[in-house]
Amino acid sequence: MTSTQTRAVLFHELGGPDVLTVEQVRLDGPRPGEVLLRVEALGLNRAEADFRAGTYFFPPTLPGSRLGYEAAGVVEAVGDGVTEFAHGDPVMTGPLIEMSAQGVYGDHIVLPVASVVARPDTTDAVTAAATWMSYSTAYGGLLEAGRLTSGDHVLITAASGGVGTAAIQIAARAGAVPIAVTRTDAKREALLAAGAAHVITTQNEDVTKEVKQLTDDRGVELIFDPIGGPGLPALAEAAAPAGTIVLYGAMNGPAVMPFTWPLTVHGYAHGHLTATEAGRRRVNAFIDAGLRDGTIRPVIGEVFHGLDRIVDAHRLLESGQYTGKIVVTVEH
Repeated sequence: MTSTQTRAVLFHELGGPDVLTVEQVRLDGPRPGEVLLRVEALGLNRAEADFRAGTYFFPPTLPGSRLGYEAAGVVEAVGDGVTEFAHGDPVMTGPLIEMSAQGVYGDHIVLPVASVVARPDTTDAVTAAATWMSYSTAYGGLLEAGRLTSGDHVLITAASGGVGTAAIQIAARAGAVPIAVTRTDAKREALLAAGAAHVITTQNEDVTKEVKQLTDDRGVELIFDPIGGPGLPALAEAAAPAGTIVLYGAMNGPAVMPFTWPLTVHGYAHGHLTATEAGRRRVNAFIDAGLRDGTIRPVIGEVFHGLDRIVDAHRLLESGQYTGKIVVTVEH
């Protein structure tokens, strides 16, 4: 087993973006069943800010925790028994990563082969880094848990984030009608450009009233929501009778029951789908097809150049003043 030095982003205490540091670390491997990657770009996710702050659903291992789920890069070496990839293959990451030990923020990373996904040769690193987590979450929540079908109306809350913009595109790809919900008019044009059929702003409009007008008073067949909390029963008023809510987060605390008419409510946990080989195969096939046919087009909020910009990137991540995904390129 070989060992070398590489740069990685670490944090030794919980806190804001300033706790992140870029340090030299030892990199071992690849061992049997592992892949060594040269990282070209990182895609940031809200979960990583929560993990860094200690508010994620599992805590980091301190001191010296790694960070990050999502990267794009090139295979530099493979361990014994790995036949899926070879030197020079373009790839991206996402499944089955434990951030404290395997976080991808770095120049080079070693991961189990199950955490590495092939990417088309025509897909650049910035696009690939912005793809897997958002689109796999939206795919699983909308199509597998929510059973979204052609002609359905779907209400997508927190629509300006990475998962929200991915959900807009996946809904449209399925032939459904995506209705995006955001706070203000500032992101309306960006959401329409991303493929939303309609945009509702909570600062100026009543969600249920607008939905009923857009659906001839029926309501939406599916609500796709990461917020939950005390506002969920009011949001449920926008659902059609016998509609479905897929709750894939709880940013405002646990959901409140009951609702005003029969509804199916799914608590969607992304990791349950991608924990199985069959689930990963379905997700990866969907993403690969979408990248190849152009129906998956990640919305990039901003690109920061260089690993040393990671603190600035996390400040923007926490501000919410962007649409789509934040990407950090890694220079070698």
